[in-house]
Amino acid sequence: MSLWRVPPGQRLDALAESLDLDVDSSRVCLACLSFVSFPLAIGNEAEARQAARRMAPDLWDDGLDEPLLAALARARDDGVADAEVAFEDVQARGPGSAVVQAVVLRLAAELAERARGEAAVLSGLGRRPAPGAAELN
Repeated sequence: MSLWRVPPGQRLDALAESLDLDVDSSRVCLACLSFVSFPLAIGNEAEARQAARRMAPDLWDDGLDEPLLAALARARDDGVADAEVAFEDVQARGPGSAVVQAVVLRLAAELAERARGEAAVLSGLGRRPAPGAAELN
């Protein structure tokens, strides 16, 4: 096995962002992922990072392993920066890899954004008058 070094902070986040993987294709449990997305939604990144470390093994076992390894292999084959070392790290460390935790955070951010969008739509619907309401006044 070759020696590798997982990319630091921003490069790791950029790699996670570049992967061809989203909430729908990742096969993760959305209820489990919400333990990470809720702190992100309220701006508590430290708590979200802690939750990502805690939830990564469960999400990995629930099915994140195969789609994540496939996405990393595609990125490696496409020459994406840091993808090769990330792939090797994930193969060696599984859910304990910082790469997995970065991906969990990215997926949680996507889930939080989706929830914000749905809340905005529902809020907007609540402000509109019901059909026929104008005739009642």
